[in-house]
Amino acid sequence: MKVIGIVGMPASGKGEASRIARDLGIPVVVMGDAIRERVKEAGLPPTDANFGAVAGKLRADLGMDAIARITVPLIEATGSPVALVDGIRGDYEVAAFKEHFPDFTLIGIVSSFETRYRRLANRGRSDDSLTPDELRARDERELGWGLGRALEQADCRVMNEGSLEEFAAEVRTLLCRLGGREE
Repeated sequence: MKVIGIVGMPASGKGEASRIARDLGIPVVVMGDAIRERVKEAGLPPTDANFGAVAGKLRADLGMDAIARITVPLIEATGSPVALVDGIRGDYEVAAFKEHFPDFTLIGIVSSFETRYRRLANRGRSDDSLTPDELRARDERELGWGLGRALEQADCRVMNEGSLEEFAAEVRTLLCRLGGREE
């Protein structure tokens, strides 16, 4: 099974890359869904602080690759020859996916702080940080999980500073090449 991983800072474009993959017929497993589900099960409001606390507790209790291990069965359950996993947050998760899926490719999506903050202000998800300081705190938390080291391990990078159309075209071309699909 070919697995394509997506890593990037908050609001870098991971969700948009996942949408493009779905449009191409590639099944997508979102790691954050495992966290959102656990927050919901605990009866907690869907806030960035609660998502961060639950994710941190899972990693503390089960290891830094806990969320990757939780999502491996979901990826396998797609039954597809190619799947995409969105939301890798650390190098331990990359290692877990590489160990479990020998045909694993990591795409790093890179955007500046200013661009990401502007996107968050327009996105409106319940876990989006609305102040620059809150985004910096979220960045620091995720970098503490090894997100920077995971980005460094990316097999390929996509810069996301231009238009949505430019980004979408680059991601579509890359996914078609990696997934063995024609554009």
